[in-house]
Amino acid sequence: MLLENDLMLRTLRGEATERTPVWMMRQAGRYLPEYRATRAEAGSFLDLCKNAELACEVTLQPLERYPLDAAILFSDILTIPDAMGLGLYFAEGEGPKFEHPVTTKADIDKLFVPDPTQELQYVVNAVSTIKKGLAGRMPLIGFSGSPWTLACYMVEGSGSKNFSRVKKMMYDTPQLMHQLLEVVTESVICYLQAQIDAGADIVQVFDTWGGNLTTQDYEDFSLAYTRRIASAIKQSHPQTPSILFTKGAGSWLSSMANAGYDGLGVDWTTDLSLARELTQDKVVLQGNLDPTALYANPETIRQKVRDVLKSYGKGHKHIFNLGHGILPDINPEHVAAFIDEVHVSSSEYHR
Repeated sequence: MLLENDLMLRTLRGEATERTPVWMMRQAGRYLPEYRATRAEAGSFLDLCKNAELACEVTLQPLERYPLDAAILFSDILTIPDAMGLGLYFAEGEGPKFEHPVTTKADIDKLFVPDPTQELQYVVNAVSTIKKGLAGRMPLIGFSGSPWTLACYMVEGSGSKNFSRVKKMMYDTPQLMHQLLEVVTESVICYLQAQIDAGADIVQVFDTWGGNLTTQDYEDFSLAYTRRIASAIKQSHPQTPSILFTKGAGSWLSSMANAGYDGLGVDWTTDLSLARELTQDKVVLQGNLDPTALYANPETIRQKVRDVLKSYGKGHKHIFNLGHGILPDINPEHVAAFIDEVHVSSSEYHR
């Protein structure tokens, strides 16, 4: 299907574009009153994820407010371990937790690759429902957590400050860690391929916790596996662009640029001019306004947007985004100023 707005796809293909495309990580979420109303109707976050019609509704909500250039599937990065039987739940004010964390070899031996047409059918249903709802307006981004990031949650049983359990497994029993990462990697590949088959035009891998590793450990326990995912997607779906976002990975961008992804997300701690130098324009760069800049007044936000555009400079390989997800108490009007400024100011960098 030809898209009315294919700006982001053209950017990821390295084509010349008239302006910089823009979308936001977590663009469907708690900062929007209409999202809060739909979530209340669903009953819980997980119930919202598992209801294809409501997941479609919240995916489309920000597109009614803002001239964004992509929709992103409304789901969670922890769907795969939940489908493996780990018992995902959300404790009020504490974030995601698992009833059955993976702590022993016996636990890992029991893990399996979830079938996207069985245990993860609800996600596939959401993708196809959203694709129909978009009616060709713009591309749909599908996504997964990275193997390392999913393993962190699976071993820790929740988020963590120091990742002591997962790192103990990594250092004491590296072969066990690799066994875990193998089954998760196969699961991510199947999951993303199913999303593409259901209608996703782009896929993104979120490696939220990769930046907590040393350089060598990042290569061995994270990038080696995300590289395999990119290769598998390129082989099965060569026309579908892929993006890798590793938070806190600025110093590793040069090696990430050779991992097989079309785009790399950059958080707000790395200037885009440095990121561009490290990647030598091999890939599209995505980012990287500090999410907390959206607390500022609209004119300050507009200046910060102009600063990010200037830091990337002239060229067509930039997707504007936040350096991480939008925060839940941001004023929606501040988002409008941010999006508008990208539209107003980015065209001069494409002449």
